[in-house]
Amino acid sequence: MADGQHVQTLTADAHAGSDVLIVGAGLAGLFLALKLAPRPCIVISPAPLGQAASSAWAQGGLAAALHPNDSPEQHAADTIAAGAGLVDPIIARLIAEEGPARVRDLIALGVPFDRTPDGALALSLEAAHSHPRVARVAGDLAGKAIMDALVAAVHSASHIRIVEGVRAVGLMQDDQLNVAGVILRDAAGRLSTQTARETVLCTGGSGGLFQVTTNPPAARGDAIAMAWEAGALVADLEFVQFHPTAIDIGRDPAPLATEALRGEGAILRNRDGKRFMESYHELAELAPRDEVARAVHTERTSGRGAFLDCREAVGEHFPEHFPTVFAACKSAGIDPRVDMIPIAPAAHYHMGGIVPDFWGKSSLDGLSVCGECTSTGVHGANRLASNSLLEAVVFSHRIAERLREAKLPDIKASKGHVPDALPHEALQALRSAMSQNCGVVRDASGLAEVAELIDQLREQHGPARAITSAGLIVKSAQARHESRGGHYRSDFPETGEPHRQFLQRPFKESVPS
Repeated sequence: MADGQHVQTLTADAHAGSDVLIVGAGLAGLFLALKLAPRPCIVISPAPLGQAASSAWAQGGLAAALHPNDSPEQHAADTIAAGAGLVDPIIARLIAEEGPARVRDLIALGVPFDRTPDGALALSLEAAHSHPRVARVAGDLAGKAIMDALVAAVHSASHIRIVEGVRAVGLMQDDQLNVAGVILRDAAGRLSTQTARETVLCTGGSGGLFQVTTNPPAARGDAIAMAWEAGALVADLEFVQFHPTAIDIGRDPAPLATEALRGEGAILRNRDGKRFMESYHELAELAPRDEVARAVHTERTSGRGAFLDCREAVGEHFPEHFPTVFAACKSAGIDPRVDMIPIAPAAHYHMGGIVPDFWGKSSLDGLSVCGECTSTGVHGANRLASNSLLEAVVFSHRIAERLREAKLPDIKASKGHVPDALPHEALQALRSAMSQNCGVVRDASGLAEVAELIDQLREQHGPARAITSAGLIVKSAQARHESRGGHYRSDFPETGEPHRQFLQRPFKESVPS
């Protein structure tokens, strides 16, 4: 191992330690591992299985056209409409058509989706959906129930080996830039390599780059930074979805008041009790998330405050219908049956990420990608509610179909680079600046301010992953001189001609050290 300033380099010989290496143990990673059977695979999980994944925190559920009066065509149309002009219509149709079969896969794995009295799936309406199509579990426990079922299935699957307590911190590449595995860091800081014929990144999002987030703190866009530094194509990085109704009780991460509450009729009010969404959008509480988040942001910055009023819509049924939200509220001394819930927008989902093809393959040989760290083109500038779990299972299935019986090439000798992690105080300064200047509302001066801080932090601490991913988000936001979906520029409030932004590190450029 060679040490440079702020960067370490590791090498590995031409021996593949596994056929398929899955980095991440959320919904995308575990569903993929199960679908690969009987092909052997290794799953890297930073924490004990099921304990560190954003998927387990998903409250809303999984969207699919399962009702007789619904259709994949209509689901795709809603997805395209929500995405503000940037959704790839072919990908939208693909996930909408394959969605019902993937829900049936999850049912077969034991996921106890809510049912109606006659045994049909109980489907909920969420914002910007034209039909009730969100399959839920116990109101707001879908993510946890899905993960519990997958973890149980993975533990009993003989073709899957789980490696817990380590985190991927770099990609291994040969001289032709083919990906040949990853560098792992354990809890004690020790580095090691894990080589593979095919590496699949399923590592989640970037919300931990922002001060107020619903994501696990470690979700800081590491996969995007690693893939970009390796030369992979990335896209749409300026589009971060801010969930409008995080529960504002000073927690990090912030607990979430699921969108399904507004689907059930909950109302957004200011401190004086005045309903405000009707003044911002014709769909009121069921407007797309970016519209609701900006309205909540405006009410709060104007000093009027923002609250979710569930007293009439849910009332006494709160504990059994929405147990997760109820418990979060009660822990802060709020009883949502009789009190309004204080809310704030929070970084929730990153629409941008690493670009895959229809089968989950990145632009680098040996590297596939799945889940929130990707930019498949299905979310465009603004993700439709509950489409993220759907995208994860659809693309996991497609990657498994491609790899299950494929003849994977042997790997060559490889090397990889690992930058130092950003110290805690520097990370908190970055998170604060990202929320303030690259958050719900952006402008040129604020973006320049956070870009300057990123440059200063890079000078002091080297190319830490959080600095790289935040820098790419800011750069993309600076370059988009319009407002669209999750990206709102107060200095460019109009929407121009639709275009996606793709970024790729020039191959002649070396990784900074």
